Amino acid sequence: MVIAIANQKGGVGKTTTAINLAAAFARRGQRVLLLDLDPQANSSISFLDPDTIEFSAYDLLMDGLGGSNQIIYKTSLSGLDIIPARISLAKIEAKLVGDFDAPFRLKDRLEPLRALYDMLIIDTPPTLGLITVNALVAATHVLIPIQSSFFALEGTDDLLETIEKVKTRPNPNLQVLGVLVTLHDKRTTLAREVYERIRAVFGPKMFETVITKSVRLEESPAYKESIFTFAPNSSGASEYAKLCEEVISRV
Repeated sequence: MVIAIANQKGGVGKTTTAINLAAAFARRGQRVLLLDLDPQANSSISFLDPDTIEFSAYDLLMDGLGGSNQIIYKTSLSGLDIIPARISLAKIEAKLVGDFDAPFRLKDRLEPLRALYDMLIIDTPPTLGLITVNALVAATHVLIPIQSSFFALEGTDDLLETIEKVKTRPNPNLQVLGVLVTLHDKRTTLAREVYERIRAVFGPKMFETVITKSVRLEESPAYKESIFTFAPNSSGASEYAKLCEEVISRV
């Protein structure tokens, strides 16, 4: 199973969801590979010291798995490995444009790894460019985080259109796993109204789990930990554990 976490809007909790959903599956005893495709590399630095990253997703896309033992890094959490990102990934689209296999590059590169892991989770950049398209072509499912803010649904049509285009030809088996409301402040009237708007648009595609605003979730990456080890009794840990169970129930 390959889950791409995608939304072209920034600041909607993609990386937080990628980190903690991957950790939740690893805690269940599954073998998990987290792939960071965002040049900002926030998923990567949540687990690794940037100075220790020599090879990255850029090398995976350009050179394949010739040095897979160097591209894949262990994290402190048993069962969770990561292919990190570096800023060099920002140059990948210019290098791939025009290549006949450009949209399929990631799918081809990940194929040898799928038998080694129960779950592959892809953190994507806040764009709908070639990197995100590669993630959607490689994925079996896409999870869409949406922040419960005033502009929550802005740009959603473009994302859904991109998903439909990918399903039309490059990846007809791609499924929308669900829409996840993130950064939700249930104390405010606006957040509750936005939540209802999102539910009206997506209906049963929405996860019942809602990720609420949490200082602990914001702090944990600074300590290179998932929410489960940083604050195991927090609301964030409980919510991502529930999300993991809900994902399992949907697939």
